[in-house]
Amino acid sequence: MVLVSSNSEKNGAANDVSVVDFRGNPIDKSRTGGWLAAGLILVTELSERICVMGISMNLVTYLVGNLHLTSAKSATIVTNFMGTLNLLGLLGGFLADAKLGRYLTVLLSAAITALGITLLTMATSIPSMKPPVCEGNQECVEATGSQLALLYAALYLTALGGGGIKSNVSGFGSDQFDSSDPKEEKSMIFFFNRFYFGISIGSLFAVIVLVYIQDNVGRGLGYGLSAGTMVIALIVLLMGTPFYRFLKPRGSPLTMIWRVIFLAWKKRVHSYPSHPSFLNQYHEAKVPHTERFKCLDKAAILDEFAASEENRSNSWIVSTVTQVEEVKLVLKLLPIWSTCILFWTVYSQMTTFTIEQATFMHRKVGSFEIPAGSFSAFLFITILLFTSLNEKLFVPLARKITKSPQGLTSLQRVGIGLVFSMAAMIASAIVEKQRREMANDHDIKISAFWLVPQYFLVGAGEAFVYVGQLEFFIREAPERMKSMSTGLFLSTISMGFYVSSLLVTLVDKVTHKSWLRSDLNNGNLDNFYLLLAALGAINFLVFLAFAMRHQYKGQQCNNNLDDSGKELKNSNDMVYEDMEKIKIEAKEGP
Repeated sequence: MVLVSSNSEKNGAANDVSVVDFRGNPIDKSRTGGWLAAGLILVTELSERICVMGISMNLVTYLVGNLHLTSAKSATIVTNFMGTLNLLGLLGGFLADAKLGRYLTVLLSAAITALGITLLTMATSIPSMKPPVCEGNQECVEATGSQLALLYAALYLTALGGGGIKSNVSGFGSDQFDSSDPKEEKSMIFFFNRFYFGISIGSLFAVIVLVYIQDNVGRGLGYGLSAGTMVIALIVLLMGTPFYRFLKPRGSPLTMIWRVIFLAWKKRVHSYPSHPSFLNQYHEAKVPHTERFKCLDKAAILDEFAASEENRSNSWIVSTVTQVEEVKLVLKLLPIWSTCILFWTVYSQMTTFTIEQATFMHRKVGSFEIPAGSFSAFLFITILLFTSLNEKLFVPLARKITKSPQGLTSLQRVGIGLVFSMAAMIASAIVEKQRREMANDHDIKISAFWLVPQYFLVGAGEAFVYVGQLEFFIREAPERMKSMSTGLFLSTISMGFYVSSLLVTLVDKVTHKSWLRSDLNNGNLDNFYLLLAALGAINFLVFLAFAMRHQYKGQQCNNNLDDSGKELKNSNDMVYEDMEKIKIEAKEGP
């Protein structure tokens, strides 16, 4: 994947022969990199945020209101789009690391995104791409497959481009600073902190300004403005080419993982050696051999063919013990990874059914009617608020209570976030039940500001979960596979959206479409929210079981260190720097 620097990269990255200028020559630090180059690069990310948030936070109202699709189908389209975008981030990271490099991947991805948003503008502007407008009491005609074809093409082109940008642009930005230079290292941390705030403002701009334009002026203009920002960002990216520092592709850790698994499967009929020391490069291993996932040890077995001098160094013929143990460390993270998925399933409701709830509620402030999608601004405001409070209030307070320098461990943060998500679904169910009863029994629309508690709880939960997940994956990933932290994070988000799509489909089928209806007044959306709360409670118990059994890599290492305090401090410093670099990926996750 991308973004996180390894230890080797910290020892003079900018002076490495793998870092060149646009002509392929060794870099001149006075003419390349730094604030100017990184700023030009991250304009692309700002534009991507505007485009994706402008789509995801208001698309469901268009699908239900203009294309006359059911609530369940509309929600599934949105969550599949967001799930695919994050999943394709893995592909973008792999291509950049393995072959294309970050610059070319970001450039191509920006062009694809611009094309996707342009097609979306056409799909929402051309009259023949929409069914007839509903008139009176006649039954609304749902959009046909041919009318949806252009919309689907636009959404998944945008997902392809957005995923490539998401997984590479901040990493490309961090390449513009030499982490071995104290001055540039300080500038890099300061830059990422400021830009983290900047992309949050971009998200707010999308859900407030663009959503208003989409609802009150026209979808075509709203999406057209998004396409325009991406075209401008593409031009800016190209103009900055002479100022960039380019890190040559060094190969993707995904390649090594699949290679170890492939060799273990290929050698599955081989017998285990009498002692692990007979495995390839056992005594030179940088990671101690373990007995867990022993089946993978077969990838390092030296048979007659692999034992020859010319073959034992060929990674496609035999793996080393270090490579096998690094893959084992990644597999060790999967139980915790799996229990983080449901949080993003809960989060996805903020982009679908919560927006639909707002359309059935009173949204006027004086004579001004707030667009339904703009209420998601409360989500981003809460995320910003709690992200700041975490480090300035909650962590210092936790340090005093626990007497631990870390304050809250990464898994404690995740656990707190999961509790917030359960509370959010319970609050959502209560509000929805009250809304439906007031609408059906008294013909009264309650205020849409009653949705603020669920936005607040999910936003607070995200502030804990994303930091906890990233810190956990960064600390626990093998040193040479630090970039896997981004991939693991993106994959939990992707799976969360896909699980939402699966749940909606199953619930719609099992309940015979009685819970999730286009007219929420005739449905039982609160039951769906309570189902998510129940699943969240079960998931939380499973998470606790895994978390209590998990032994942090740092704890294992410190058992073998004489100077454990110094080692832990150095590790914490490295993680802090890595997390500052990856924080943008976290924020842009959903």
